Amino acid sequence: MSSSRSGHSHRSSRSGKGRQSSVQQLIESLRTHRVNTLTELCRIERVAASCDNEEDAQAFQAPMTSAWDYYVNSNQFLTELRGLTRNYPISGELVDQAHQLVRNDPNSNRSWNLAWLCLVKIRDEGLIPTYAQADAWRKDMWGGRDPTPEEADQLAQCFEYEWTQAVENMLRHWQQTPTWY
Repeated sequence: MSSSRSGHSHRSSRSGKGRQSSVQQLIESLRTHRVNTLTELCRIERVAASCDNEEDAQAFQAPMTSAWDYYVNSNQFLTELRGLTRNYPISGELVDQAHQLVRNDPNSNRSWNLAWLCLVKIRDEGLIPTYAQADAWRKDMWGGRDPTPEEADQLAQCFEYEWTQAVENMLRHWQQTPTWY
């Protein structure tokens, strides 16, 4: 039995070094922003959440928070949302408003994930209908003319549908909420 334990300990030590190297590589990719897509950041976030080693979990915290901030502030977040809303590109002002609401919310410290917090604000604060209506009435959407109420309502419904689908699609990346508590 003791030889089995020492053999297991030896394997564990070897895999521990490999794990540590892998963790360091992931952390470095976060620090250097080599990874800056929703899918890849979520993948690394799941690795960080599954760390058995408390030291590794702690090592991920600041770089993960910084990477999510960079993802939102570098406009990659908006770019990916617009990639999901090709027919009716999501309003940049809507995303900016969500970001501002998160920054002003004292409860936003419950998560390290700025993108998730912004998506939840968009959904929970009803930003989509508000911005869909505002954008649908903009003259530049109608070649400089005023739309009829029917036209604006129809366009607003198109915006609302596509933007809601995009936000819900992005939120599906998290099976569990990325929160501290």
